[in-house]
Amino acid sequence: MQLYNTLSAEERARLIDDAGLQRLTLSFYAYAHIQNPQEFRDELFVRWNELDVLGRIYVAKEGINAQLSLPAANMEAFKDFLDTYPFMKGIRLNVAVEHDNKSFLKLKIKVRDKIVADGLNDETFDPTDIGIHLKAKDFNSMMDDPDTIVIDMRNHYESEIGHFTGAITPDVDTFRDSLPIIHEQLKDYKDNKKLLMYCTGGIRCEKASAYFKHQGFRNVYQLEGGIIEYTRQIKAEGLESKFTGKNFVFDNRLGERITEDIIAHCHQCGRPCDTHTNCKNDGCHLLFIQCDECAEKMKGCCSDDCKDIVSLPDEQQKVIRKGVRNGTMIFKKGRSESLLFKD
Repeated sequence: MQLYNTLSAEERARLIDDAGLQRLTLSFYAYAHIQNPQEFRDELFVRWNELDVLGRIYVAKEGINAQLSLPAANMEAFKDFLDTYPFMKGIRLNVAVEHDNKSFLKLKIKVRDKIVADGLNDETFDPTDIGIHLKAKDFNSMMDDPDTIVIDMRNHYESEIGHFTGAITPDVDTFRDSLPIIHEQLKDYKDNKKLLMYCTGGIRCEKASAYFKHQGFRNVYQLEGGIIEYTRQIKAEGLESKFTGKNFVFDNRLGERITEDIIAHCHQCGRPCDTHTNCKNDGCHLLFIQCDECAEKMKGCCSDDCKDIVSLPDEQQKVIRKGVRNGTMIFKKGRSESLLFKD
């Protein structure tokens, strides 16, 4: 029985092209009590592999967090399978605003301690005592209230390319870093202000809202379904978008456009640009913003050093990479000193 991906990204890309089928990109999450995450993980892999699901999925004793793609023709069968688990029956699926058949090229389902790394001890508070969910129309209305403070629960590289007007955007690399910073910044407003939070698909706000309520904030609200569902609702209902720019997404697209506004800049020359890319040097893979002109000039790299390396034969590049752990560079997310342009 196959329980792990066996094809390379290149092989999978060719299969997708050959199939010629439209694929849907979507995400969902659910907090639940899962007794045996490994067994649950294996059950998902077997069935989803049959349905040609690709994506990045985390499961833990506290639930599931999934970002994936699948052939549109398999959507009903996928939903039917989810419904066999009571905690996922009828679950909201956040379908992407912009589609790309190659948003994911492998099926990776991993067992983790938590479905979102938040750094919190859940035994010290009630993680189910969450904030009030708001749909797009009510979210827009509350944003206009002068007693409302809007908080972006995402990281700096996400909010850099798009955010809600007037939102506080913490300069952090990780979700866990943002919680104590926001608490310290807003501790004097626990009684007299409304805390209005948002994130990509809603999962970070689920935990953050419970945390802030535990910290004594009286009026805590969150955007239902995150930016993805907000965008669907404003289009369906003809509402004004108070989100400006792009929504960063954690797949090969690296972003989907919400409005035509470009609020970020190329990290190398400073031109208006909101296109994220990973450095083409396989020993770096730094995530940063790069315009088309710099991409051509720098061969898709973040620095002259990386550009020199990608010009070498593959065998020489492999020798240079040998023993190098590039994960710390991947997750620097545009913080490298080699990037010339700074705000």
